[in-house]
Amino acid sequence: MRNPLMQPWLTEKSTRLTEQKGQYVFKVKSAATKTDIKAAVESKFGVDVLSVRTVNCLGKTKRQYTRKGLIAGKKNDWKKAFITLKEGQAIDYYSGSTDQGEDKKSNKG
Repeated sequence: MRNPLMQPWLTEKSTRLTEQKGQYVFKVKSAATKTDIKAAVESKFGVDVLSVRTVNCLGKTKRQYTRKGLIAGKKNDWKKAFITLKEGQAIDYYSGSTDQGEDKKSNKG
């Protein structure tokens, strides 16, 4: 897969996981596999990934009452990835990628 990472998932829970356990949470494409996610994080941020856990989140069902009756719909399903890094490593969400990531990418091939 070309780039499975969509955006970082920044909530109170994900921030607590980052501070306490060194885990980072990303919203990823639904078709992404754990190996795709691991490769994308390692190449983009220049870090070593220990593990990747994924969760398929179901979209909410929505109902709207109109003059013509009830219109039912559903939001899209999505996937969330919990990424654990090696000790002493961190991801800076706001820089996008680090110099290490570019060096690591160029050294591989």
